[in-house]
Amino acid sequence: MAQDDPKTLVSTDWLAAHLSDPDLRILDATWYLPTEERDGKAEYDACHIPGARFFDIDDISDHRSELPHMAPPVEKFMSRLRAMGVGDGHQVVIYDAHGLFSAARVWWLFRLMGQEHVAVLDGGLPKWIDEGHPVEDLPPVVRDRHMTVRRQAYMVRDVTQVSAASKLGDHEILDARAPARFRGEEAEPRPGLRAGHIPGSKNVHYRSLLNEDGTMKDEAGLRDALTAAGVDLAKPAITTCGSGVTAAIINLALERIGKTDHALYDGSWTEWGAFPTVPVATGDD
Repeated sequence: MAQDDPKTLVSTDWLAAHLSDPDLRILDATWYLPTEERDGKAEYDACHIPGARFFDIDDISDHRSELPHMAPPVEKFMSRLRAMGVGDGHQVVIYDAHGLFSAARVWWLFRLMGQEHVAVLDGGLPKWIDEGHPVEDLPPVVRDRHMTVRRQAYMVRDVTQVSAASKLGDHEILDARAPARFRGEEAEPRPGLRAGHIPGSKNVHYRSLLNEDGTMKDEAGLRDALTAAGVDLAKPAITTCGSGVTAAIINLALERIGKTDHALYDGSWTEWGAFPTVPVATGDD
C-alpha cells in the first residue's frame, strides 16, 4: 500500500478517518471517453462519497480553445471552485469512478493553480465501495469560500515548447497512451489525427504505474516502471497523452517519487497529431 500524503495520494482508510473533518472537501472528477458512452455527472447524482461535489472537467476548462478540456483561465477556476464551496484552508481529496484515471488531471489543475493541499484518492470510488464505506445520492450543502490562486506556469507546456524540447532532447517527453497508439499501430479515437508519437518521446503507459486493483504502485514500483520505460530521471519531464487527462497520472507518479521538475503538455496528441508543421514518429523510434 502506498504511503498516505495529503499533497499527492491518500488511501480509503485515510479518507474514512477524516470524512467528518470540517475543512475536508471531496471532489468527484469522473470523466469518460466519448467511446465509453457513460455520463459521469448522472452517475455522481446517483451515488457518491458523502459530501462530494462534482468537478466537471469539460465545463471547468478554457472554452476559448478548440481543444478539449484545456486548463481554464484563473478567474474561471476561482469562480467555479468558490461556487462549489472549495477554497483557502481546505484539504481537497479527488476521486473518480475508474479507480485512478481522471482524478489525477484535476489534482494537476489544482497544482497548476498553486494549491498544494490536494490529494487523489488511491483506488477511487470502486475501492471505497468494495470496502463497504458509505455513499449517498444527496447534494452537498455548499457555502462560498474564497480561493487564492497563483498560477504555476512551469507546470504546463504548449506545442512550441514541446517542439523545442523534442528537437533539443533536453527533456524527457513521457507519453501515457497505450503502446499500440504510441507506435502508430492503432488509429486515434479522435478523427483527423495522425498516428504515432512525438519524436524522442518515451512510452510510459499510465497502467504501468498502477496495481491490478487500480491503486498506484509504491515508490519502488513506480521507479521500476519508469526505469523499464527508459526514463532518465535526471532530466526534467514533460507528460503527454491523448488530451491531457491520463498524462497527469505520470505527473502524480513523478511527484510521488520526489521528482518536482515536471510539466504537462495540455494540448497533447489532440493538438500535436493535428498540427501540420510538427513531425510524427512511429514504431519504437
